[in-house]
Amino acid sequence: MLEERESKEPAMNPFQKNESKETLFSPVSTEEMLPRPPSPPKKSPPKIFGSSYPVSIAFIVVNEFCERFSYYGMKAVLTLYFLYFLHWNEDTSTSVYHAFSSLCYFTPILGAAIADSWLGKFKTIIYLSLVYVLGHVFKSLGAIPILGGKMLHTILSLVGLSLIALGTGGIKPCVAAFGGDQFEEEHAEARTRYFSVFYLAINAGSLISTFITPMLRGDVKCFGQDCYALAFGVPGLLMVLALVVFAMGSKMYRKPPPEGNIVAQVIKCIWFALCNRFRNRSGDLPKRQHWLDWAAEKYPKHLIADVKALTRVLFLYIPLPMFWALLDQQGSRWTLQANKMNGDLRDILILVTMVLQVLNPFLVLIFIPLFDLVIYRLISKCRINFSSLRKMAVGMILACLAFAVAALVETKINGMIHPQPASQEIFLQVLNLADGDVKVTVLGSRNNSLLVESVSSFQNTTHYSKLHLEAKSQDLHFHLKYNSLSVHNDHSVEEKNCYQLLIHQDGESISSMLVKDTGIKPANGMAAIRFINTLHKDLNISLDTDAPLSVGKDYGVSAYRTVLRGKYPAVHCETEDKVFSLDLGQLDFGTTYLFVITNITSQGLQAWKAEDIPVNKLSIAWQLPQYVLVTAAEVMFSVTGLEFSYSQAPSSMKSVLQAAWLLTVAVGNIIVLVVAQFSGLAQWAEFVLFSCLLLVVCLIFSVMAYYYVPLKSEDTREATDKQIPAVQGNMINLETKNTRL
Repeated sequence: MLEERESKEPAMNPFQKNESKETLFSPVSTEEMLPRPPSPPKKSPPKIFGSSYPVSIAFIVVNEFCERFSYYGMKAVLTLYFLYFLHWNEDTSTSVYHAFSSLCYFTPILGAAIADSWLGKFKTIIYLSLVYVLGHVFKSLGAIPILGGKMLHTILSLVGLSLIALGTGGIKPCVAAFGGDQFEEEHAEARTRYFSVFYLAINAGSLISTFITPMLRGDVKCFGQDCYALAFGVPGLLMVLALVVFAMGSKMYRKPPPEGNIVAQVIKCIWFALCNRFRNRSGDLPKRQHWLDWAAEKYPKHLIADVKALTRVLFLYIPLPMFWALLDQQGSRWTLQANKMNGDLRDILILVTMVLQVLNPFLVLIFIPLFDLVIYRLISKCRINFSSLRKMAVGMILACLAFAVAALVETKINGMIHPQPASQEIFLQVLNLADGDVKVTVLGSRNNSLLVESVSSFQNTTHYSKLHLEAKSQDLHFHLKYNSLSVHNDHSVEEKNCYQLLIHQDGESISSMLVKDTGIKPANGMAAIRFINTLHKDLNISLDTDAPLSVGKDYGVSAYRTVLRGKYPAVHCETEDKVFSLDLGQLDFGTTYLFVITNITSQGLQAWKAEDIPVNKLSIAWQLPQYVLVTAAEVMFSVTGLEFSYSQAPSSMKSVLQAAWLLTVAVGNIIVLVVAQFSGLAQWAEFVLFSCLLLVVCLIFSVMAYYYVPLKSEDTREATDKQIPAVQGNMINLETKNTRL
C-alpha cells in the first residue's frame, strides 16, 4: 500500500505545475537512487621534493623564463634596428617602439577572453605561442640584408611585431593564472610564494637577455654589418624552447575548462542590472542589497556573485595606473637623467658591467627572496597583519620616496650643468694655440672693457666668460698682446650663443678666429667632437661612421660628429699624400670636445684635446638610492598584485582579471605621455608632481582598501555548491528551495 501511495502521490500534488514558483527538489534520475560504492579519493598531483609545489609548476616557470628572455632580448636591440638598419629617424623609431609596447599590454584582454570563454588557458597558451614564434620568424627575416629591399624589411618587421604583440600579450594573463590553477586551495600560502618565483623568472630572463642580445648584434657580423638577424633569431629560438617545455608538462597540468563567453555574460549582466534598476526606480519598490541584484530576474545567482566579486576588484584597480606611471619612467626620464651624469664607475665598489638597463631586474632578483624569506617573516613574527593591500600601499609610498630622491638628484645636476647664456649675453672661451702666453682684452662698441684675460699656450680649460651685449647682435673688438706684438681683430657675435676664440700664429705675428660652439650636451650615451686642422692640406678622418669627416686646410673647422663613449687610441686619418693615426684618448658621454691637429717637429702629428662642454661631474651612483627604493616598491606592489588578482578572481574569470591588472600598466604609460606633453614643467618639478600625485592616490587607495572585504576561497566553493546537488555514495543531498506550501 505504501508503494501504491508513493506512486500516486506525484499525480495528486497540486503544486507540480506551478511554474511561477521555484521547484521543490532538484531532479534526480532513478539510476542515482541505486547504492554506489564510495568513490576513491582524488589523487593529489606529484610534488617537488615533498613540498607543496606541484611538479607542473617547474614547466610553467621555465616557460615564463624563456618567454621573457625572448621578449626583452628582442626589445633590447629594437630601437637600434629601427635607427641603423631601417634608417628611420629618432621620432619615428620612438613612436613605433612605444606603440608596440602599448599594444603588448592591450592584447591581454583578447587572450583572457579567448582563454576563459572558448579554448581554456592551456590551449590558448599553446596556440598563441605558435603565433608568437611566427612573429619572431617574420622579425628575423626582416633583418636579413640580402632579402629584398627596405620596403620588404619594413613590412616583415611590422607584421612580425604585430604577431609578437598578440602572442606575448595574449599569453601574459593566461600563464600567471594557469600556474595558480595548479595549487589546491589548502596550499594557498605556497601559491603566494609561487607568484614571487614567477616574477623572479620574469626578471631573470630580462636580465640575461639584455646582456646577451646586444652582444650578438655588435660582436657578430652578418653580411658585413651588425647581425640583427641573429639578435632576433636567438630570442625566437628561446620562444620555441618555451613552447616545447610548456607542452612537455601537458599530462601533469590541472586544466580547468572554459566556462562560456564570460566577458559577454559579464557585460550583459551588468547592462541588464543597470537597465532594470532604471526601469524600476520607483520608490514604492523594495530596495535590493546590491545594484547587481537587479539582474536576478534573468541571470543565475552564481554569475551575479562572480560579477560582484569582479567589479569590486576592478573598482579597486582604478588608482593603480598612477603607480605604473612612475615605475615605467626608469626607461625614459631616469635614463635621460643618467645621460647628464658621470657614468664612470671604476672608482666605486659597483660592478662596471651593471648598466641602467639591467639594474632594475638585477635588484629584483635580490629583493624577492629577501622580502619573502626575511622581511615578511619578521613582520609576521611581530604579529602584524601585513595583508596584500597593505603591501601594495607601502609599495606606493616607496615609489613616492624614489621620485622625491630623483627630484633631489635632478636639482643637484642642474647646479652643475653647463649654463646657457640669457638674453643679450654670450659665453666666450679663449684657446691659445700660439707658442707663448697671450693677453686678451675684449672691448665693446663704446670701448668699454668686457674681458681681460691672460691665456697660456695650449691651456686646457673649460672656463667660459660671460659677456653682456648692448644689443641682440654686436661687433666686439679683440686686443691681443703677444710678446712685444699688439694685434687688433673684430668679430661679430649674437646673443644666447657660446663662442670660442682661437688664437694662432700667423707667420711671426698672431691672429684669431671666432668659432660658434654648439652649447648643447650630447645625450643617449654619446660624445660630440670636432676638429681644427692646422696642416696645409685637407684632411679626412674616419670615426667608424657612414662617411669620413672632412676638415679643410689652414685652420679649417669641421662640423660636430657624435660618437659613442669609449677609448679611441688609433683614429685613421688621411691627407692627399699621407696616412696616419691619432690618439683621441677617452671620450666621455655628455661631453663636447675640440681637437686641434698640430704638426710639432719633435713629436710629429698630434691631436690636442680641449673640452667645449665639461664632462659630467656628478656620479651616476647617486641614482642607486632611487633605484633601490623603486625596486622595493615594485616587489611589494607588482608581485603582491599578481597574487591578489588571482586569489580575488572568481574561478571563471582568473585570466580576465589578470588581463585587467596588465591593462593598468598600459593606462599608466598613457598618463606619462600626457603629463610629459602638456605639463611644461622643469624635470625636477615633474618628478615632484608625480611623487605628490602618487601620494594622493595612495591615500585614496588606502581608504578603498580599508573598506574592501577580501573574497575567500570558501565563498566561491559555497556559490558553486548551491548550484550543483552533491551526490556521495548512496546519500543524495537534495537542495530544498524556498517553496511556500
